[in-house]
Amino acid sequence: MIKAIVNGDLSFKVATDKYAVSCDEQPVNWSGISLPGGNHSVILNGKSYIAQVAKIDRDTKTVTIIIDQQEYEVAIEEPIDQLLAEMGMKDALSRKVNDLKAPMPGLVLKVLVEPGQSIKKGDPVLILEAMKMENVFKAATDAVVKEVKVKERTAVEKGEVLVILE
Repeated sequence: MIKAIVNGDLSFKVATDKYAVSCDEQPVNWSGISLPGGNHSVILNGKSYIAQVAKIDRDTKTVTIIIDQQEYEVAIEEPIDQLLAEMGMKDALSRKVNDLKAPMPGLVLKVLVEPGQSIKKGDPVLILEAMKMENVFKAATDAVVKEVKVKERTAVEKGEVLVILE
């Protein structure tokens, strides 16, 4: 049984088996088909909806869905997530913040962060030129920049720590 939390507020326990779906232990009568353009037609308990999956974030186990021009963020808790939460270890499966290391030798063109700065997943951190290409390194997760170990216009070796995150 999974737990679905909609917009950080409404919580539902959803169970599925080969033949049926239930929500909070009540049977759900539904069907759905994919439409052109990435939309989905869903019939839920006799009412028709057009739904679109706007975003899927596998790291945070969230899905953003648009139904009738209304956006919903649905967080999914699998049984292991629920068990860890009950044990007071909710963040045990979350991704560890890793320091940013050079994947290959190169030249640091631009450092885009500074110590103490909070960064979000996907924010650009620095630009490294390697093999005549500019590579923008982005944050893999939300973090705080603890230390910048390199300066602009300096050469780095493969595996060298560029930015320390916490």
